[in-house]
Amino acid sequence: MHPHLHTKDNAGCEEIMTALDECHARGFLWKCMGMCSGLKTEVNKCLRAERLERTAQNREEARARNARVKAAWAEIEANS
Repeated sequence: MHPHLHTKDNAGCEEIMTALDECHARGFLWKCMGMCSGLKTEVNKCLRAERLERTAQNREEARARNARVKAAWAEIEANS
């Protein structure tokens, strides 16, 4: 797998990625005949789930941050 996929953000997919690496290591014909396609699909599903989870978390953090900014501006406007 690509090194940028082996990060702390994708730790939940490490086992599947390792299995795909092992499948690819069996040789070109093994890959070419589609023997690794199922694992590749599983890796894609896992990485997508991890990304969606991070996206939801980032969205919540942004909402909280925006609420704090709005509150600060409201306080500044009230004191002006």
